[in-house]
Amino acid sequence: MAKQMVSLCYYFSLLLAFMAVGFASMEEKKVLNLQKVDLGEERSSKCLLPQRSRREKGATILEVKHHSCSMSFSTPEAKLMKIINSDNARISYLHHRIKNSDPKTTMKVQSEAQIPLTSGAELQTLNYLVSIKLSNSEVTLIVDTGSDLTWVQCQPCSSCYNQQDPIFNPSTSQSYQLIPCNSPTCSSVQIATGISSFCSTDQPSCNYSFSYGDGSYTSGVLGWEQIDLAGTIIDGFVFGCGRSNYGLFGGASGLMGLGRTQLSLISQTTLQFGGIFSYCLPPREYDSSGSLVLGDNPSIFKNNTPVSYTRMILDPPESPFYFLNLTGISIGAVALQASGFYNGSKVLIDSGTAITRLVPSVYRALRDEFVRQFLMHPGAPGYSILDTCFNLEGLREVSIIPAMKFVFEGGVEVDVDVNGLFYYVKEDASQVCLALASLTYEDEVGIIGNYQQKNLRVVYDTLGSSLGFAEETCGWL
Repeated sequence: MAKQMVSLCYYFSLLLAFMAVGFASMEEKKVLNLQKVDLGEERSSKCLLPQRSRREKGATILEVKHHSCSMSFSTPEAKLMKIINSDNARISYLHHRIKNSDPKTTMKVQSEAQIPLTSGAELQTLNYLVSIKLSNSEVTLIVDTGSDLTWVQCQPCSSCYNQQDPIFNPSTSQSYQLIPCNSPTCSSVQIATGISSFCSTDQPSCNYSFSYGDGSYTSGVLGWEQIDLAGTIIDGFVFGCGRSNYGLFGGASGLMGLGRTQLSLISQTTLQFGGIFSYCLPPREYDSSGSLVLGDNPSIFKNNTPVSYTRMILDPPESPFYFLNLTGISIGAVALQASGFYNGSKVLIDSGTAITRLVPSVYRALRDEFVRQFLMHPGAPGYSILDTCFNLEGLREVSIIPAMKFVFEGGVEVDVDVNGLFYYVKEDASQVCLALASLTYEDEVGIIGNYQQKNLRVVYDTLGSSLGFAEETCGWL
């Protein structure tokens, strides 16, 4: 009897221990309501472009929308394949520019600006969109932190793709000026950004030509123009007037370059916004908006956690890209061990890449640990680069999802929102894949994509060379 009591006490103590571990680990779990995911849901009959913008407390706020607002695909698989193909092309382009980037040899912020951010699906592009005014014309631009030059399609257009807004006509603008070929602005373009610029033989204009590496390109002339960012007027803004353009720009008017070089919108508006901008990307592809804020006024954010900053890696110093040092990743309560973390892992944070790519050693550790903690759900076949998939068919809610956390230099921890963990290949959730993938080689630079940036306020301080993260339920502020 005494032995039985000892045994019962022993097993009871074990049960309490396991329960304690379980309750502790619940803090490292997340809940996903499949009824709130955009699986086969009806879209709005009319999809509006991002047009809401305002100034508030010295900040400019632009509405941001996601690309999938009114984009039609025959199947979810077709949509995912387009995203993957676009991502693969962009990653090849980014790695090519990183490898071929050579190092080359302020004022207090006075106001801020905030712009609505939306998805670009309705415009057949896989990025996020904002609307601004160029002279008196409304233009819808792709938001790109990996590019320098802001450009739009211009008349007369020798070869242009179809866009939703009217094509910008500089001849009707009183503020437009052609940049001369012999100007310092023209000669500095190639030095600053690597964008080839050259002079025309029949006119003294500063021509430019830029390829994005996936077959997409823009070429035309550089000009000065007035832009209106939610009431903040910028005179003499340098932009590309594209006369020949082709590629995955869909129905957007052009591209907004938010990179680090002197030609980017951020650098050209340092006097107004102090080199600081932030965005919060909408969590849903349909009927959802986020915001792009130009300037530094945290009081207008709706963040749930304080903004934590990590150092930007300025290597090379004149690169347009934003590099960070990824020092770790945790799945649930387990900190991953991988050779890719031993000397720090340089990663690029990018608004134009959808799916995060990690070096092979880090990705394998992440995949194996996630599967180990998610074993209660049956596996499903992989899809293209997404090799870790599950069958969640028939479930209304998945209540025990391992939390994923990125750790950056300085101990900055960033929780990946539950909406950024999975990509739904099948509308019935019978093939739901982990929305991360492996790079091919260990020495490649990892990329933190926009899919894992959902419901985060991401703050770029270009003059302070730091980047901040805070949790925020993204919506139109």
